[in-house]
Amino acid sequence: MSTPATALDLACELVRLDTRGAGERVAADLLAGRLEDAGLDVAIHETRPGRANVVARHGDTTPVTLTGHLDTVPADPAVWSFDPLAGDVVDGRLRGRGASDMKAGVAAAVVAAEEHVRAGGTGVQVVLTFGEETGCEGAREIPAGAMLPSGLLLVAEPTNNRVVLGHKGVLWLELVARGVPAHGSRPDLGHNALVDLARAAVRIHEHDGWPGSATHGRTTANVGMMRAGVQPNVVPDRAALTVDLRLVPGDTADAAEATVVDLAGVGVETERLVELPLIDTDPARVARVVELLGGGEHLYATYFTDASVLAGALGGADTIVCGPGEPEQCHVTDEWAPAGQIDPAAEAYRRVLAELT
Repeated sequence: MSTPATALDLACELVRLDTRGAGERVAADLLAGRLEDAGLDVAIHETRPGRANVVARHGDTTPVTLTGHLDTVPADPAVWSFDPLAGDVVDGRLRGRGASDMKAGVAAAVVAAEEHVRAGGTGVQVVLTFGEETGCEGAREIPAGAMLPSGLLLVAEPTNNRVVLGHKGVLWLELVARGVPAHGSRPDLGHNALVDLARAAVRIHEHDGWPGSATHGRTTANVGMMRAGVQPNVVPDRAALTVDLRLVPGDTADAAEATVVDLAGVGVETERLVELPLIDTDPARVARVVELLGGGEHLYATYFTDASVLAGALGGADTIVCGPGEPEQCHVTDEWAPAGQIDPAAEAYRRVLAELT
């Protein structure tokens, strides 16, 4: 049997696969094949055409689960200075969409699991998902019973290989305002729902009274999308505004929604598009794992991860987010990841697996 490629080599290969917003099955097949060759039991769950999760494990119990997502956000080649699917290393940087978010981390997790099992280890589970970027869709579609319980969930999201013990929860909220249509030449005869929500958007954007937390920072609200109108000469009688709320300990989805509705200042209908819990791991429970991963200050992330779904599905697993890649490179044009972080991440994961399984 040939020697497995390094985690960096695998990361390059993954970046060259196009999984921008869809098509994760191609990456799932590649990684499932590698994990199966290493001796893990592998299942692919394609719950939507071309979109698939992978659950691989070795052993009757799985004290540690490694996870990462296979999708990336879109990337328009017209505004990049290089091919978004480059998957090459230039000046110490792995280049391409998903380099940091999070194909570097996926590669490190998969190689660590392969090498752990090849060396005679057991007790590991690898969960690779689709659709994380759009609300943990893949993680929510893993069939019941497909995963074994775990005490530790290690999420390989980009943290510059620093330990993160929690992240904010999320509420994506849609507000709909109703108006009265009229001819564009007689706006006085109608009621403009777009204007109502435009004013609401400014109030929500400028609000500075969100709750705070000593660990997770403050709740935030991003006015992300607005849709209204059918053509310029019609007064819009319906407008929709989507707000991305990131919630901290002590805040709740109900309280945040009530604040947004109050700030809107007009009658609105609301719909919760995505609602996911925050992660807040007790440092004392994972002190040894933190040490194995390199120690350092306890950090908390502003983004969400599949841990919002998987931690509970695994039986309440303690969660640590730690992986190669620059957090500030997530979703940006000309994305890159420090190439020198990827193999050390795999080695750190192997240390955890060797001690805990």
